[in-house]
Amino acid sequence: MLYREALNMAINETMKEDENVVILGEDVGLYGGSYRVTEGLYAKYGEKRVIDTPIAELSIVGNAIGMAIGGLRPIAEIMTANFALLSFDQIINHMAKYHYMSAGKITLPMVVRFPQGVSRQLAAQHSESYEQMLCAVPGVIVLSASNPNYAYFGLKKAVLLDDPVIFIEHELLYNKQGEIDFENPIDPFKIQILKEGKDLTIITYLKMCDLVLEAVQEIENRLDISCEVIDLGALNPVDYEGIKKSIDKTSRVVVVEEDHKTGGYGAQIVSYIAENLFYSLDAPPLRIAGADVPIPYNRELELSAIPTSDSITKEIISWGQKNGL
Repeated sequence: MLYREALNMAINETMKEDENVVILGEDVGLYGGSYRVTEGLYAKYGEKRVIDTPIAELSIVGNAIGMAIGGLRPIAEIMTANFALLSFDQIINHMAKYHYMSAGKITLPMVVRFPQGVSRQLAAQHSESYEQMLCAVPGVIVLSASNPNYAYFGLKKAVLLDDPVIFIEHELLYNKQGEIDFENPIDPFKIQILKEGKDLTIITYLKMCDLVLEAVQEIENRLDISCEVIDLGALNPVDYEGIKKSIDKTSRVVVVEEDHKTGGYGAQIVSYIAENLFYSLDAPPLRIAGADVPIPYNRELELSAIPTSDSITKEIISWGQKNGL
C-alpha cells in the first residue's frame, strides 16, 4: 500500500465509524487532495463532510477549532508546512490553549495535517520543517509518519483522541510503498525500532528514516559494528523510555534530522540524553542536520543543504573512528 493510500484508509475508516469526523482544506473534495490523500471521499460522504475551502490557512484551522468545540472531529489539511505558518496564530493561541484556559471544560478533538521537508526543487518557501516550533508549544500533540504502517495507525489514533494533534507528513513519502500489519497495531506514541543493533543507536524520523537505513550497511561494514535505528514517530510527547532502553544497550547515539541544525528539533533529544543518560554514554552524541540556509532551488545546492545517505555515512564513520568504534 502507498503511504497516501494508508492515510486515505485511516480517514475513510474513521469517517465511516463516526459521522462527526469531517475533513476540510484546499482541494480535498472534488479534486481528491493535492497529494491524492482524500481521493474518493467526496463521493462517499458529500460536501458537508468533505469540505473544499478557500486558500486561507488561518480560516481552515480556525473553522476546525470551532467545529471541534461544537462536537465534531475535524481533520484540517494544509497543503504544506510553509503555508501552515499562516495558521500558527490559531494553532498556538487557540488550538493549543483552550482546554487549559477553560479548566478542561473545552475539548478540541481535532487534527491538523500537512507535509513538510525538502521535496525536489520547490525552493525555500515550500521546503521547510517546523516540528521544532510546534513541539515547543504546550497543549498540542505532534506526530510524524515515516511509513504507511505508522501513517495508518497514527492518523487513526490522532482522529480518535480528544486532544488537538499536529500530524506531520513528508512530501516525498506519499508514493512510498509498505505493508500495514493489521494483526499487530502499533502504538504511535512508542518508538519504532526499524533495525536492531548493539553498538550504536541512530535516532531519526520522517524521510530521514529511509536515508539512515540506506546508509547503515556501509557504516556497519566500515566500522565493524551493528546499528540500532529508531523512528521516533511521536515528537511530542517523546518515548524517552524507549530511547533510554536503546542507549543503555549501545552506549552511543546519533540523531539525524532534516531541519536546520541551529535550534533544530534534534537538540531537544540530545539535551535529554545529556541530562539523563550521561553515564550511559561512551562517546559524545552526534547530531546530523540540515545547513543553516534557506533551502536553495538548484538541485545540487538543495542536496548539499540537507543530510543525504552519503553525507550521513561519511559523518557517522568519521565520528565513529574518532570515538572508539
